[in-house]
Order: sequence, then structure tokens, then C-alpha cells
Amino acid sequence: MNKISPCLWFDGTAQEAVDFYVSVFRNARITNTLLHNEASPGPVGSLLAVEFELDGEAFLALNGGPEFQFTPAISMFVQCDDQAEIDHYWDKLLDGGQAMACGWLTDRFGVTWQIAPRRLIGMLRDADPAKANRTMAKMREMIKLDIAALERAYRGE
Repeated sequence: MNKISPCLWFDGTAQEAVDFYVSVFRNARITNTLLHNEASPGPVGSLLAVEFELDGEAFLALNGGPEFQFTPAISMFVQCDDQAEIDHYWDKLLDGGQAMACGWLTDRFGVTWQIAPRRLIGMLRDADPAKANRTMAKMREMIKLDIAALERAYRGE
């Protein structure tokens, strides 16, 4: 595992969630599992945690119980190279979830994702405030991000 990795807290659905994420991301794998033992709070032999990777990034999914829920205050930011990639992640992760705005969605497990073009941050940071403002205004009109429309706004078309 990486020195710092997100730990996602689930209420008994860690394996289902990880299986889903591994099916969505093309370069993904489960790297390890941890089962409850006599000293842990769950039934001995049941799943406590799953370590997994999505595009080389390490995650831990924990069956922690009902005490905590996800909020959009923390989200997974997926930078995409083209519209086909945005469409792929958006459509797959949205299945059973809820669309938000500006490229954000919450999946069926409650995890929030931002699906955005890799180039977006650069456009929003452009030294020309008119370009950055047009791009931001266009993005704020969208649910799923449209790269071509963002680039037209950036260019002032």
C-alpha cells in the first residue's frame, strides 16, 4: 500500500463495492483481504477489509458498520483524457447512483466521484481571467462534463 491511501468505510458492503470498482476501472485489482479474528468486532472469518488498486492508486475498503456515512465533502477525482473516458466512468459509476453537478456524482455505495477532463484544472487556472471565467461558467451549467463545450467556452466561441 501507499504511505497514504484512502480508507472507505462501508456497512457490510465492502466486497460488493470493491468488486464494482474493479469492474469499472480498466487497470484495477484486489491486492489483499483481511478477515475478522477472535479479537475483532465481527464474526470470525467474515470480511473486515479489502485492499485494492485503481489505476495504480491504493485504497482500503473497510466493513466498519453503520456508524459513519459518506458525504460529498470527500470525493474521488478521476482525470480523463477524452470524452469517451469521461462517458465510460460517468455511466458506470452512476449506475444505481445519483448525478450531482459539475461532473460530480454519488455512486450506489454513497461514494462521491468527480469525473473531469485532465485539462480542466489548467483551463481554470489560465492567466487570462476571461478564459478561466468562461470555462468555469460553462462547467457550472453542466451535470456530466462535455470536453468539447468546455474547450469552446475556453476559446471564447
